[in-house]
Amino acid sequence: MAIFQLIRIFTLSTLGFFLAIILTPLCFRLILKLNLKKHIKKENAPIFTKLHLLKEGTPTCGGIIVWLSVGILIGTIFILGKIFDGFFESLNIVNRAQTYLPIAAFFGTAILGLIDDLLGIYKQDKKIINIPRKILIYFFIALIGALWFYWKLDWDVIYFPIFGLKHFSWFYVFIFALAMIFCAFSSNETDGLDGLCSGVMLISFLPLIIIAFSLKRYDLACFLGVVIGALIAFLWENVYPAKFFGGDTLSMSLGICFGVVLMLTNTLWLLPFLGIIFFIESGSVIIQMVSKKFFKKKIFISTPIHHHFQAKKICEPKIVFRFWIIQGIGSSLALIFFFLDKFI
Repeated sequence: MAIFQLIRIFTLSTLGFFLAIILTPLCFRLILKLNLKKHIKKENAPIFTKLHLLKEGTPTCGGIIVWLSVGILIGTIFILGKIFDGFFESLNIVNRAQTYLPIAAFFGTAILGLIDDLLGIYKQDKKIINIPRKILIYFFIALIGALWFYWKLDWDVIYFPIFGLKHFSWFYVFIFALAMIFCAFSSNETDGLDGLCSGVMLISFLPLIIIAFSLKRYDLACFLGVVIGALIAFLWENVYPAKFFGGDTLSMSLGICFGVVLMLTNTLWLLPFLGIIFFIESGSVIIQMVSKKFFKKKIFISTPIHHHFQAKKICEPKIVFRFWIIQGIGSSLALIFFFLDKFI
């Protein structure tokens, strides 16, 4: 059984990768035809603006490659599984208990992120979905997810090492919302250098496949495998110098999906390790804001912190690779602690 599931995960991941490879040139031509290029807002942050100006005009919305590949593959297999028995039915990963919510969250926020990207391109400085409204959107998505957990899955527990499962009743909704907002916002903050966000998310998702597999959430592990396969194909062209950017349509969808999977596998306690770069990036923004507000001075040259290092003349690929290494250490520690907790 386990060997079959491993083959299933590998097969779907490979199909996701090759489908994304095929779709990449098609989507890139569409992006160029629609003139979907990055616009840098001329805001009251000269260092931030200067660091970003070199990116102006780069094709964006490349995240459609990832979620289109995932959607086409999952949808095709689901339809073929209903028509034919056997092979396609065995590959179907649509499962109410395991994948309904991650799939809905992934595609729902991908569409919202695409709208945000298009507004930024065509309306430029008059973006309608600003940060407070984004947070409100994240909250409503989290609310729907939490209610799904509570009503459909009869789930209101969070696991804590040593202490075990703890019931939170309706307060679970707020914990769920806080986790979703943090993951989505931090993913967005991390999306500032070529290959940074997509690479970090790839390294964060890999342990979650192992965790989902060990919990016998095989359909969830397969879904993550498809996302990772498509993400690898995207990252192939997104590393420095990026051929195109993923945009909010990618960072928002990956962040929310990441948060949902943490809640679904009851591994929220591993967030400080699986999301170590999220804490570093968002933490730098919060520290900078507090310092400027109360002490009238800046701690960092520019935030998020990857721009601080960029302003210190550290080359972009070196910053990205170092962040990948840090995330790799965090993800490895997450796996170690997860399995130690099972045996202690």
